[in-house]
Amino acid sequence: MAVLDLIQLSDEGAGDIVRRVPESGAGEFRLGSQLVVRENQEAVFMRDGKALDVFGPGRHTISTNNIPLLGGLIGSLFGGNSPFTAEVFFINLREFTNLKWGSAQAITYRDSELGMVRLRAFGTYSMRVKDSQLLVNQVVGTRGAYRTSDIEDFLRSVIVQEFTDTLGAVQTTLLDLPKMMSTISSSIRASLADDFAKLGFELTSFQIEAITPPEEVQALIDQRSGMAAIGNMDEYIKFQTAQGIKDAANNQGTAGDGASMGMGLGTGLGMAGAMAGAFKDAFSGDSNSGSAPAQPAPSGETKFCTECGAKIPADAKFCPQCGAKQG
Repeated sequence: MAVLDLIQLSDEGAGDIVRRVPESGAGEFRLGSQLVVRENQEAVFMRDGKALDVFGPGRHTISTNNIPLLGGLIGSLFGGNSPFTAEVFFINLREFTNLKWGSAQAITYRDSELGMVRLRAFGTYSMRVKDSQLLVNQVVGTRGAYRTSDIEDFLRSVIVQEFTDTLGAVQTTLLDLPKMMSTISSSIRASLADDFAKLGFELTSFQIEAITPPEEVQALIDQRSGMAAIGNMDEYIKFQTAQGIKDAANNQGTAGDGASMGMGLGTGLGMAGAMAGAFKDAFSGDSNSGSAPAQPAPSGETKFCTECGAKIPADAKFCPQCGAKQG
């Protein structure tokens, strides 16, 4: 086995968190070997499964001066000059961004208004290595390489569990969740900090991109919004009626002022009634919603409006549907 006089890592991949030199087995080193650590790297020098020291960026000479424990381990066996076996773990200290998380299965949530609903959620997070020695000892072990893909599944399960616990403590309806997203994200990030720290990581950011109900729940929400619109229809009818009177008043000064007033009032009432019927039919599931509005039963002789053709009382001066003056 060749002695490694120069130990460095120059081909670090984008997703690499830890790389080991040598990648498998133990390497031959000796006092005086050069260790080169690049920017955004740390190197953990290990022998017999024990971390002897951690080196930051720069060029370091392996000696008993910068690794005091090394002297006791090799001095009596090799006289301090012969090669010895060891491993160096290079740690990538840059921030790993835009990592994905999401719920593989729907999460059951007790909604304060809709009852039990099932939700899905997804988002992103970022992290970096905070404690290199802890990471190597607790997570990496003797692996030759450790990448984000090796730990993402585990971290995803930790995040989803914390998300579920935090969401369960929020006593509200999913209709109000969007405005609470920032608060929920901050709470989850604070709770996850300890989980990441135990692995040697620091959670630098955490975002919830969306919390979505299944299609049937979304349809229920849409229906509720429609019913809310129907609940305000009385006010809408009053507004349309007043608008029709105002439009008629603006037509004063032209021929047939009385006729104009009648037409404006009739138009306002007719439009408001038609709108109310359309909304109510749409949300009540009426299969005849596309048909013409039903007319009141005649109480006597009738005739047809000369403008819109609607059946009206024979003595009507104006059509109650379109407001047109009758001859």
